[in-house]
Formats: sequence, C-alpha cells, structure tokens
Amino acid sequence: MLRGIAASKGIGIGRAVIIEQQKITYETGPVKDVEQEKARLHRAINDFVSDTEDLAKELEQALHAKDTAIIRGHITMLSDPFMIEEMDELITGGQPAEAAVESVLDMFKGLFQSSEDELTRQRATDVEDIKRNLLEILLGIEQIDLKHLPENTILVISDLTPSMTAEMDHDNVIGIVTESGGMTSHSAILARALEIPAVLSVPDALSKLKGGQEIIVDGVNGAVIADPDPETAAEYQSRRDDAIREKELLRVFQGKATVTGDGTPRQVFCNIGTPKDAESAVEHDCEGIGLFRTELLFMDRDSRPDEETQYEAYRQVCETLQGKPVIIRTLDVGGDKDIPYIHVGEEENPFLGYRAVRYCLRNQDAYKMQLRALIRAGADTNEHLRIMIPMVTTATEIQTVRALAEEICCETDLMMPMIGTMIETPAASIMADVLAKYCDFFSIGTNDLTQYIMAADRGNSSVAYLYKAYDPAVLRALRGIITAGVNAGIPVGMCGEAASDPLLIPLLIGFGLEEFSVSPASVLKTRREISRWTMAEAKKIADHALTLETADEVETYLTEIGKR
Repeated sequence: MLRGIAASKGIGIGRAVIIEQQKITYETGPVKDVEQEKARLHRAINDFVSDTEDLAKELEQALHAKDTAIIRGHITMLSDPFMIEEMDELITGGQPAEAAVESVLDMFKGLFQSSEDELTRQRATDVEDIKRNLLEILLGIEQIDLKHLPENTILVISDLTPSMTAEMDHDNVIGIVTESGGMTSHSAILARALEIPAVLSVPDALSKLKGGQEIIVDGVNGAVIADPDPETAAEYQSRRDDAIREKELLRVFQGKATVTGDGTPRQVFCNIGTPKDAESAVEHDCEGIGLFRTELLFMDRDSRPDEETQYEAYRQVCETLQGKPVIIRTLDVGGDKDIPYIHVGEEENPFLGYRAVRYCLRNQDAYKMQLRALIRAGADTNEHLRIMIPMVTTATEIQTVRALAEEICCETDLMMPMIGTMIETPAASIMADVLAKYCDFFSIGTNDLTQYIMAADRGNSSVAYLYKAYDPAVLRALRGIITAGVNAGIPVGMCGEAASDPLLIPLLIGFGLEEFSVSPASVLKTRREISRWTMAEAKKIADHALTLETADEVETYLTEIGKR
C-alpha cells in the first residue's frame, strides 16, 4: 500500500496507465536573427492562447460551466505585457526563445514558491504548466495524449497539471495518482470538480506502480493499493457501491428547503473563493453565499485590483446568486495569506499580528476602494449583499468600518448594506453581546477560533491533538456567540469547517445556529443531516454535550448519537 494526500474523495478501481513526460532540451547558443526569434516566440504564445481557450471550452462543457477560470487564468498570466516584454528583452540580448521563456517563467515560479500562503505557492504549478506547454510548442514536441484512454483508467503521472486535467478523457479516468501536488493545487480542485478520486504526492509512484496493474485509489484515506487481494477488492467495491447509493439518496434533498426534523427553517450557504465558484454553489443548490474570500482577487497579480475590477467580481457573484444572500469578506491579508505587493512585512507571529481588519484600517484609502466596490455591487444587483469584517477584536473596529461605509453611502447616495463580523478571536467571542449592538449579523470562523482558543497552531502536527472543535472550551464559546446573536435579534451563521461536520450539526442546531456555510459538495449532505433532528432533540444533545469535560468524551458521545 502506498500513501499520499487524499485530494479528491471517492473510490476508484481500475487499471494503471503510466504517463511519463519527455525531457525537454534545446540549443542555448546566441540567436542570429533577433526579430525572427521574437516572431517565433509570439507565434508560440498565440498558439498557446488559442489551444488553451479551446481546452477551456471543452472543460466548460464537461463541467457545465464550472471551473474554467483556472484554465483561462493561464491565458491571463501569459498575456501579461510585463511578462512578454521580459522575454523579448532576453531575446534582444541574444537568448533563444526557449531560454527566454524558461528564465522569465522560472522567475515567476520562484516568487510564488517563496510565499508563505499555501494557495499562492500552488500557483507555481500553474507557471510550470504554462512553461512546459509553451516550450513544447516552440520545440514541436508532441504533447501527451490524454484524450484517448481505455475504460477504467487509473492515471499515474509525476504531476498532473491543470491543462492535463482539463484535457484528459473524463469518462474513462476513474482515479488519479501523482508524485506531487497538494489539496489546494488547481489539478486537485479540478479533480474534485470532475468528481474523480485522487491521491497526490505519492512518493515514487511511477517506479512502484506498473502499467496494467489493478489499482485501488482511496481518495478518502489517501491510500493507493496495487494488485489487491480478493478480500480487499471486495471491501473497496462494496464501499464504492455504498458511495454511489449515498449520492442517489442525496438527490431527494435537491431543490428542497432546509428544515429541521420538526420543520424549523435553517439555511445552507456556500463558501467560495472566486466569482466562478458561485456557479458551482448555485448548481449544488445553495441558499446563499456565506463566505466569499476576496483575498483571492488580490493574489496572482503584481498590483492591487482597482475599484472597477473588484466591482465586476462582486457584481458577478451577486448576479449568479439571483437575489439570494451574499456575504463577502473584506480583505483578509496577513497570517497565512501573504500578498507580496501589499507589504505587510515579516512578523515573528503573523497570526497574531498585522492582518485583516487591522491592516485595512491602517490603509483606509485602499479599504474604502473595496468598500465602495462592494456597496456599488450590492446597490446594482442584490440588496441582500452583506459585508463581513474579519479578525475583529474590538467594537471600535466595527464602528470605524461602519463609519467608512456610511461616508461612502453619503458620497454615492447609495443604500447602506448589512455589515457584520466574523467571530474568530477569543476577544470577539467573549464580547459578542457588545459586538452585536453594532453588527447586522455574525458569522463564526471556527478554523481560527479553535486555534486561538486552544492556543494550538492548526498547521502544527505536534499540537494537532489540541486542535479540536469538539473541545468543551470551543463548544462553550460557540454557544455564547450564538446566544448573543440570537438575543440581539441578528442572524448567526458559521463558515468554518465545523459547519459541515455531521457530528456537530445537531449540537449547533441546539445552540440556535441558523446558517451553515459549507463547500458546494457538502450542501446536500448538510441539508440532510439538519433534517434528521428536531429542535427538542438537538437542544437535549447540546445540553448533554456541555456537561462533558474532554474533546474525546464529546466526540464519542456525538458519534454514538449519530448512529441512531
């Protein structure tokens, strides 16, 4: 058995197809005709753009208009005038087009790899993908054919790039194994969108697996099993059949309102990172957007997006949701989200430092640009647009943001939107009753809240045993926040991972949580889980859970309750 990262859930059982890429070599000597060499480069770029656009259209058909932004992002990146000018300058200096391409793109790759933010680092894979494709065009190398693969293919490759993922035969590939890549890589995102089980970063997969071998890809546990014995094969086939049946059962909840077992209304929203993600959220039957992470608009760029760029992105999300609530979080830079041109600076402890609303209120001109874009988008498309402030610790921060928004509304003669806060710090949880006076809604960010309450870095494996939302300290904080919001008469939602945890859902219902914001793929599962519990049952579960003293006791209790 081989182990890797479980990047796309599901069970794939098929035969291995090993893909090995041709090594790229070229002459590095000085060019004789500079202008001819530049023309060759520009033809290759045009061919790349044309091929990639065709690929995006094919992917759009396969995914019903989802996730093509990843592929079209390659076009945007390579069309950057600065990038092309840098390549032209190197050719002017005597370098061949291939060397110019490699030099400039390796520079961009290095910039992404040096980021502290995982999402930004994963962009290095996109740059490598662009580089290889462009070099293959320049050198006339025949690209790997992934369009014609046998049925029940388990694709085994060193690194599955976004362009390969988009190009491959989606009907016949039932599992993916790679030697590199992570959960947030664009190839992983596309694999999840295509619902193909994938295990990434499997060491030496190409040498340890053989073409034609029977392979099981366990995208739930991150396991790859070659030549399984009959008992193991039967076990995994049963699990695969169960998963297919589960998917069919969830269809019952498509198009239904979210209600508890006794008919009490609740809502299932979605977390998104790009305007394109909103389409996926709608297709998965969400009832609104509970978190739009705007920092992704600021990444993959060398300068801050202007007001019109931001406005268009927010407008697009609102139009896609067609009047449903849209909660958009203002820029959450800092911590694990490094944006080089913003210059937050090096900090000994960035999670407790100059980040999110703290940065924004010290840079009010830029912050007002974002607020103005948000207010305009809400006024033009969706009166239910709500602005969420991250990393709040004091009432003064909320008051200051509201004052800035009111100033913009006076200047533009536009309606004041709902403004709320993300409750993700111990200070905010303790002072929730005070913050509620100045907020139109709360949204609980359980990921950061748990790490701050437990003083346990969520990325540190040495203290992972402490990072549990089941801990009574976290549960008491959640109950206090929700109670404060309910008492103040404002909506309370949750956009952290805990919102989709089936064990926690009855407890959260019992606390009074109204809105659960989850990934698009978790919408129907969450709706079904909410429907299992009456309010009386949920309150009884919540009350008992709060009498327990350890996270393990809580988890054991909720597990047993969930089996009923």
